[in-house]
Amino acid sequence: MPFVVTENCIKCKHTDCVEVCPVDCFHEGPNFLVIDPDECIDCTLCEPECPVNAIFPEDDVPAGQEVFVGLNAELAKEWPVLTVRKEPPADAGDWDGKPDKLPLLER
Repeated sequence: MPFVVTENCIKCKHTDCVEVCPVDCFHEGPNFLVIDPDECIDCTLCEPECPVNAIFPEDDVPAGQEVFVGLNAELAKEWPVLTVRKEPPADAGDWDGKPDKLPLLER
């Protein structure tokens, strides 16, 4: 079962999770990360590294955020792989925990 990046990553985009991934399954978009479900080996290493608690096992994605399962699969095919940690956006802390960020997702 792959892991899924969910709504709280939008505009936060911390990349601490990327460095611990042994199979390079993270892909980077302008203001969001996704996990390629075909590459994820369910190692669980990324989940505790996310400082904004935006990564969940597919079966545990919070209610109302199920759309992110499909978005991770779709966008992983379009966005480049990211394998090194980057600094988060300067205003990442301002966006942590804000609801209804899906319309702000940049493709």
